[in-house]
Amino acid sequence: MSMHHVFDRGSVIAHLHSTDKFDALRELIRDTPVFAELGNRDELERAVIARERLHTTGFGHGVAVAHGRATGVTRVLIALGVSRTGIPFDAPDGEPVRLLFVIASPQQVSLDYLQALSTLVRCVRHQSVRDDLLAAPDAVGLEAAIRGAFGACIEPSAPAGRQPCGAAG
Repeated sequence: MSMHHVFDRGSVIAHLHSTDKFDALRELIRDTPVFAELGNRDELERAVIARERLHTTGFGHGVAVAHGRATGVTRVLIALGVSRTGIPFDAPDGEPVRLLFVIASPQQVSLDYLQALSTLVRCVRHQSVRDDLLAAPDAVGLEAAIRGAFGACIEPSAPAGRQPCGAAG
């Protein structure tokens, strides 16, 4: 199973403009180039928003990981949007979301989807990873930071000098 395509170029928005969680989800899905391969993004948008209406995907520490399935999705796709001001998301800790992720997956639940979701959550639990993402000045820096953190979390053993999952060394 390969997650090496995750967080390639076009997978982040460095400055989300929306201040409402549903508008922010729409903005991220419509404006992130990684979802362009879907053709019609409406089905993904509906699925993600329907899921969010059932229960918040904001899990605390300024992070939300929204997700949905759509017929046009052939592989797991993930986008990251950063809100510099924060978005109210009804997270359990009451903190606004500054790091908003959307995971798109095929209709059929796959191991790739489950691995991507668990790896992403494991990564952003670390304060150092969240700090690095929020400190990145632009999309290129954000993509490099999240790709590195995600890669360190997904690999069974991180290369020398690279701490797994953003752990402090």
